[in-house]
Amino acid sequence: MLVAVLRECAETGTPENPPVCLLAGGETTVTVRGEGRGGRNQEMVLAGVEPLSRFPIHAVFGSLATDGVDGRSDAAGAIADQESLLRSRALGLPPPAAFLAENDSNSFFGPLGDLIVTGPTGTNVVDLTVLLAGASRRGASRAD
Repeated sequence: MLVAVLRECAETGTPENPPVCLLAGGETTVTVRGEGRGGRNQEMVLAGVEPLSRFPIHAVFGSLATDGVDGRSDAAGAIADQESLLRSRALGLPPPAAFLAENDSNSFFGPLGDLIVTGPTGTNVVDLTVLLAGASRRGASRAD
């Protein structure tokens, strides 16, 4: 849903014209079916990898736990952009859906170098999600 809102900004300028930064806070829930490693923030970003791959302009999606621990992993979260799917294919990784089915988002982002690793922070304010989109090409008077 968050990637869809960012796409709406990129394609129509609603609710805001790019360049744009969307911020979200809170904790999502994950239904654990697999035995993989990862957490809610990594899973949310992983779910956005394929939609980002079809994005019309440069876009980035990141999410992290402010306490530095995201589920069953050493990472606080992950980051992806519209090139993440291409890079994963170049490494011979299965599609994101295969990792989501096993709750193994950490094994997708790890080889890409796209994990956010902070270590325990000693705080627990909120999970932070950031989505960025560069200037649209059709009306770009500012640099991406």
